Amino acid sequence: MSERKVLNKYFPPDFDPSLIPRRRQPKNSQQVVRLMAPFSMRCNTCGEYIYKGKKFNARKETVEGEDYFGIKIFRFYIKWQASFDVECPTLCSAEITFKTDPKNTDYAAEHGASRNFEPWRDERAVEEEDRLSKLEEEENNPMKALENRTVDSKREMDILDALQDIRARNARNERVGQSVDLLDRLHMEEIENEEDLEQKRAEEEDEKLVREVFAKVPAADTSVTHDAGLSEDVGTSHEVITVKRKAGADEPDLQSLLSESARALLAEKSSKGAPPFKRKRTSKNLLGIKVTGKNKVKAV
Repeated sequence: MSERKVLNKYFPPDFDPSLIPRRRQPKNSQQVVRLMAPFSMRCNTCGEYIYKGKKFNARKETVEGEDYFGIKIFRFYIKWQASFDVECPTLCSAEITFKTDPKNTDYAAEHGASRNFEPWRDERAVEEEDRLSKLEEEENNPMKALENRTVDSKREMDILDALQDIRARNARNERVGQSVDLLDRLHMEEIENEEDLEQKRAEEEDEKLVREVFAKVPAADTSVTHDAGLSEDVGTSHEVITVKRKAGADEPDLQSLLSESARALLAEKSSKGAPPFKRKRTSKNLLGIKVTGKNKVKAV
């Protein structure tokens, strides 16, 4: 037995598709389709409500003599039968028909049911009626057309003024934001300048302290003390060496350079003094063995 779902089927060499008879169908034949209710409606027979999206097995046909700019209009037939969970007093099987409405891109109820009230549809219908009546009135009354154009131009001017006010407000808010950002940036630059000045001041103080402690002298002055034979060669050079000055009154004390914790630790150690000396005990003394000196052997 061959497979039921296959991609390729076998065609014999003598197969001729023109010999297959074509099926004759009537011009306006109905097709069975599966669809969902396009809008919520109420059955005119039993009064039950049919919500939008309920599925039906419908019959579809083309409406004869009706089209919208060459677009075909289709009619659908459904049978409403209440389910077991809905209390339908008559258990009707009324036939409901509706057709497509390409003008409004919608569906229109035709027979057996009435469409539920939808306020947005009425608003659109009222707006369309007002627009058509306005156009008809302008065609018959030129003064009314002039008044309508004047009202429309005034409305446009009001809209442009409001738009200009909004743009001016937005521009003012942007300028305020930019000024705030500029102030913040200037404040940050001032802080950075103060930090740089403080760092430069600290570096200058360090350099001053180094100059007070150390000094640079020519290398020819010290060459005589090191080696008399090389004094002439060193004296001719212009090298400079750094030497430490003698401790004077301006040189800080060692204790002042230490931190508080280090000074406290040194003071504590000096107050306790040196620890007592403990004599090391050997393993023989630990066992209770007394070691006596060996007699020296005199040479004969």
